[in-house]
Amino acid sequence: MRVAMYYRNNDVRIEKMSTPRIGKGELLVHVKASGICGSDVLEWYRIQKAPKVLGHEIAGDIVEVGGDVKGFRVGDRVFVSHHVPCNTCRYCLSGHRTACETLHTTNYDPGGFAEYVRVPALQVDRGTFPLPPGMTYEEGTLIEPFSCVLRGQKGLSLFPGASVLVLGSGISGLLHILMARRLGAGKIVATDVSEKRLEYAQRFGAHHILSAQEDIPALLRRVNAGRLADRVILCTGAADAAEQAIRSVERGGILLFFAAPTTDLQVPINDYWRNDITLKTSYGADPTDIQQAMDMLEARLFPCEDLITHKLPLEQAQKGFDLVVQAQDSIKVILLP
Repeated sequence: MRVAMYYRNNDVRIEKMSTPRIGKGELLVHVKASGICGSDVLEWYRIQKAPKVLGHEIAGDIVEVGGDVKGFRVGDRVFVSHHVPCNTCRYCLSGHRTACETLHTTNYDPGGFAEYVRVPALQVDRGTFPLPPGMTYEEGTLIEPFSCVLRGQKGLSLFPGASVLVLGSGISGLLHILMARRLGAGKIVATDVSEKRLEYAQRFGAHHILSAQEDIPALLRRVNAGRLADRVILCTGAADAAEQAIRSVERGGILLFFAAPTTDLQVPINDYWRNDITLKTSYGADPTDIQQAMDMLEARLFPCEDLITHKLPLEQAQKGFDLVVQAQDSIKVILLP
């Protein structure tokens, strides 16, 4: 089968490897669509394991079913999660499933940028979901990023009328904007370095858009009645954006590190302590988040198709990576193996 093998961001090669052979309790899925995530182009992180077949936002068809598999059959259209929790460790039992070591180490074989993937038994059990009849494979690739956004917003305690600042208006930022609008945010402000992405942010619900190259805290006060933001969501790893985020939280507010900054940060902890400011992180999603995200996407609560800007054959994987790295005209880039 053909795969897109990652060596580094500017070196993604189409290669051939053996189609995985499945065992007892496993599935073989023909990948129909696979989204390129912003984390796929974090070169400092990905290059440590290169060469590697990346890709973790997939939808496809089951083409082979292993022994003892129940509930699935050849021809089923499915979304498959790459990470799943054990559901028995102290982290899972205390509600922190995305901190589970099993979730951190599970994956499918070899990766989503391939014609076929082998789905291990644990993922078959709790990470494989039938695609709703009206959902396309391309829309199915949005399930993973949206479930992560949904989990992140659960920790924000977003209240009606709250002001929200979203730094970074790529796919994650736009999904956060859409969700915050749905939950009744009073004023949503979005930032980015790309004018095109700021246009998308405004189109999908941001009340104000600001260039990331400006003094964000000062401009935020100007458009928010002299106040900073009640909720700040960092959706880019850019160091400048992370520093802006730290300085943009209103008293009693919450700062969510949805994206991980590329450098260490200095947090004015005394100011945060005195002003009751909460700093939170959010990584990944668990099966509950995924099911809820699927239900919301199936209900057409969000303009899924409008978020997908590029659909490319697997042979153009390098072009897809270039589009995501450049972060200019693309929002969601999907490969079609």
